[in-house]
Amino acid sequence: MDDPYLNDLKNEFSKYSSDLKKLKKNLMKSNSSEEQSQIIKKIDTIAKEMEKNQTQSSKVTQSRLKQITRSKKNSQH
Repeated sequence: MDDPYLNDLKNEFSKYSSDLKKLKKNLMKSNSSEEQSQIIKKIDTIAKEMEKNQTQSSKVTQSRLKQITRSKKNSQH
């Protein structure tokens, strides 16, 4: 399904994934517990955003599928 909003959500999710990979590398390199704590907080924040993104994506996908189903039913009558 090609939908601009869903595409935006997918791109956003990819950015989050990329950011997480960078933070993971930084976390592994860091020796400072304070810095590690900050990185972990950032990772947690991004994980929450990713979860919201996935929830929104699921809702939009379901909505779009209902629209498609309704339009097919209406065109058959």
